[in-house]
Amino acid sequence: MIALASEDFVPVLLTTCGVLQLYRRAGSRGVLVAASLIGAGGFAKATAKLIVALGGPDLPWLRGLLFPLLTLGFALLYRTLVRRAIGRTPRWLAVSAPVLVAVCALAALWAADPLPMLVSTTVFATATGVHLILLARRQRDTTAAVLIGIQLAAFFVLGPLGARPGQTVALQWAEQLCNTAAQAAFLAATRRLSTGPVGATGPAPA
Repeated sequence: MIALASEDFVPVLLTTCGVLQLYRRAGSRGVLVAASLIGAGGFAKATAKLIVALGGPDLPWLRGLLFPLLTLGFALLYRTLVRRAIGRTPRWLAVSAPVLVAVCALAALWAADPLPMLVSTTVFATATGVHLILLARRQRDTTAAVLIGIQLAAFFVLGPLGARPGQTVALQWAEQLCNTAAQAAFLAATRRLSTGPVGATGPAPA
């Protein structure tokens, strides 16, 4: 179980490095803050799992930081990329993003469970992925588009699956290795995109 818990840090590192690759394109500290938030969320959950594996106490508050921090990180990342692409933050995004975060946060507080924030995390992560896929298509980089698509597909499948209780060790290993592969694909894609032409990239996806 210690090896399983330790491996959980690998996709966190890959995802964080993947987001950091986008700094060259966006040229904004927002990307750095987003990478910090996303990395902190994944690190918190991985740390909580490692503590339990080492015989320590279960820390629900530490595990519970995952989706709130991912939500904030991907929301900021998407907003930063859109702003860089079109030169401004669309009014609909400036209004809808904080509203969605607030609604999901209130639902999480009401349910005493951070799981409702999986909804907002999914929305912002998907929007970011679609934005990057369209960017890859504009750069005629089919490989990058496919790699981002793989990462998105894994997010939709592994996110809800990993939140289910009572999983076997074998299933957890399968999930984590698939997640590691998906985040490696994300890192490879963002590295390709970061070396493309820097500048306005046309309209962002609605």
